[in-house]
Amino acid sequence: MLLIASSAINSHAALFDDKEARKKILEVEAKTQSNFDANQTAINDLKKSQAAIEKRLAAIEAVIQGQGLADMQNQLEALKQEVANLKGDLELANHHLETTQQRQKDLYTDTDTRLRKIESAAVAPPVTPVAAVVLEEKDVKAFAEADSLSKSAKHKEAFAAFDAFLKDYPSSKLAPDALYGMGYTQFALKNYKSSIATQQKVIDLHAESPKVPDAMYSMANSQIQLGQVTNAKKTLRDLVVKYPDAEVTPNAQKRLKMLEALK
Repeated sequence: MLLIASSAINSHAALFDDKEARKKILEVEAKTQSNFDANQTAINDLKKSQAAIEKRLAAIEAVIQGQGLADMQNQLEALKQEVANLKGDLELANHHLETTQQRQKDLYTDTDTRLRKIESAAVAPPVTPVAAVVLEEKDVKAFAEADSLSKSAKHKEAFAAFDAFLKDYPSSKLAPDALYGMGYTQFALKNYKSSIATQQKVIDLHAESPKVPDAMYSMANSQIQLGQVTNAKKTLRDLVVKYPDAEVTPNAQKRLKMLEALK
């Protein structure tokens, strides 16, 4: 009986220990599962955040690479071109004004010189052959016609007229003005490289002409249109240094200051 009772007690104790062990195991498993579920939730949240970020990046890349940015770029380029065209129109207007003022002075000087010759001829025998006088009158008329076309913005016709003048009257005192006028029409026609070459001839062939400062200023403007900013700065600096009292020099100084302000 004692043996049987002792065995029963031991079995009950073993059963009790087994239940406690199972309970603890279940608690550990529950806690482990809870931690696992929490970690899984955190991982899922991270994945969702990563997916959201990747989606935003993809949207940004689509904007950067897509048609929207291309349209904006095209609009920007169009605006830049419009600004460049407006600058060109302004340059033409400034050229026209400066050229008109200079030509008025030149015509006044020419008229005064002719009057003095007429006055001298009244008291002294003529020293100029008649043929030379007639030739001079023809070149003045031819230049006036070419100049009139330029003032009327008929640049192609003006270019042809100046070109014909230089071929017919290469030794005329108006040759520097005609050469400058040709370069001006080339600028107006946006033949900037040709305009630079023509104005360089004014500087090289007629170094003493009052048109040289105007030719240098015109060259600088053509260089700007071609994006040759460094060359334009040098041309403007030379103009300001060599011809500080020229009528076009204040404009050259302003233009040089504007270019130097650009990065």
